[in-house]
Amino acid sequence: MTIKFLTGAVAAFAIAGVSLLAAPAAQADDLEKIKQAGEIRIAMSGAYPPFNFVNDKNEVVGFDPAIGKGIAERIGVKPVIVTTAWDGIIAGLLASKYDTIVGSMTITDKRKEVLDFVGPYYSAGRGVFVKTDSSINALEELSGKTIGVTLGETHEKWAREKGGWEIRTYKGLPELLLELENGRVEAIIVDNIPVRVAMQKSGAKIRQLDTPDIEGGSIKVGIAIRQGNPELKAAMQKALDDMMADGTYEKIAMEWIGADIR
Repeated sequence: MTIKFLTGAVAAFAIAGVSLLAAPAAQADDLEKIKQAGEIRIAMSGAYPPFNFVNDKNEVVGFDPAIGKGIAERIGVKPVIVTTAWDGIIAGLLASKYDTIVGSMTITDKRKEVLDFVGPYYSAGRGVFVKTDSSINALEELSGKTIGVTLGETHEKWAREKGGWEIRTYKGLPELLLELENGRVEAIIVDNIPVRVAMQKSGAKIRQLDTPDIEGGSIKVGIAIRQGNPELKAAMQKALDDMMADGTYEKIAMEWIGADIR
């Protein structure tokens, strides 16, 4: 999931440049440009299974690309999947390196200052996971311990604001799970859905701490586009709504997640 945030440098760039980068009223809506090109460039990290990851055939697959491809099909263009590092993904969108981010991005007020969102297209939450045989049973017991987070996620931002532990950052969930399994971190703070799926598929010997009052325990995930594109936003929202109404969304969710997560 993952769930991500604007780093300081990216935030400064995005906020300072929004008036220049958002499409002025005189310019064509991005929908027109996308239809003229015949394709929509869809960005994601490619390192967030089961939502988006590279399979053994070097194909980017998962819940996110399936949703992106479904939307592309419904607006009549070819989907082109682009993978990029998560900590620079917003800057890349604002610089027009791609047309949209369908990569498990949390909708936040900060992000809405520089982006528009389609959706939400699923719901998730923050989870804290430890090894099954760990003596740690509560969040407070992680004080002074080493925890792992994905670089650029909202979980990293939350962990740094909360403080009281050593933080190590990683590129994505596979690395986090490996570090936890090998004992290089005491806990990982991540979206709960992909970890639960990984636990079911691999039998990973990890468990989730009971943290009912944790900030970010329930969040909404959206599809990001550049501001100033009401026609593109409306077309993508209609496509998503149609997928949810005709059973396509549920089929995709069951294939990749094992549950309807809207």
